Amino acid sequence: MGKLSQIVFFKTFFVRLYRRFMEDRALELAAQLAYFFLLSLFPFLIFTFSILSYLGITGEQMLPYIEQFAPPDVFDIIKNNLNSVLSQSGGGGVLSVSALIAIWSASTAVVAIIRTMNRAYNVEEGRPFILTRLTAIALTFAVIFVIIMALVLNVFGPTVGKELFHYLGIPENIFKIWDILRLLISFLIIIVVFACLYCFAPNKQLHFSEVIVGAVLAAVLWQCASLAFSYYVEQFGQFSATYGTLQGIIILMIWFYLTGLTIIIGGEINAVLRQIRRHG
Repeated sequence: MGKLSQIVFFKTFFVRLYRRFMEDRALELAAQLAYFFLLSLFPFLIFTFSILSYLGITGEQMLPYIEQFAPPDVFDIIKNNLNSVLSQSGGGGVLSVSALIAIWSASTAVVAIIRTMNRAYNVEEGRPFILTRLTAIALTFAVIFVIIMALVLNVFGPTVGKELFHYLGIPENIFKIWDILRLLISFLIIIVVFACLYCFAPNKQLHFSEVIVGAVLAAVLWQCASLAFSYYVEQFGQFSATYGTLQGIIILMIWFYLTGLTIIIGGEINAVLRQIRRHG
């Protein structure tokens, strides 16, 4: 692809992306996703923590991983409410009725993502209601699985790394490489989560090669947005002066809004790239 062709390609891409972004009312869709994320957050975490309890991982070990991504006030809300709920429910009973209700509620956010991705590709949801919900539940389980892998890696990673390095006779002063690798693997896991959502959520047959660009860009954008928002809240945010005791909820909703917007942008990028490749 020549230089002129590249310029034409990027100009076409950004023009179509902006047009689709505005036509699909992405800012409004992000607000809807934020609402469903809020409804699904604690059922999702309760079910995930219940499974992890059977692997010998406690809430105290899991919360630091969440703290890496969530702004401070958001993390405080999650920690306080989750500890309260888990102490009442006992933290177990994965196969209990309440756990099944939790996973059904948690999949509501994925159903909202399915609708959003369908709009990105300009397709109707022709699948039966039960199939759509089962798809949402399956994607929810997929997200839970990769999060569990990430948590296991972060909780047991240092011990496993030391044992592996010792077994292979690798000097301990190179152990920092393992810490970097764990961070890279965690980032790859986030990309996998986005790729699964983009590939299976829309009512359209897609391949991973068609969604990987949007997944990578969404993962990078989400990390940057989370870090930037955390910095803003810590350094400049005066939410308490405006919202008082509700500041934590407002910060949580804004973070969910940014997350929803990131998911939408990644999906729109994939849809535009697919259209350009197929129709020019």
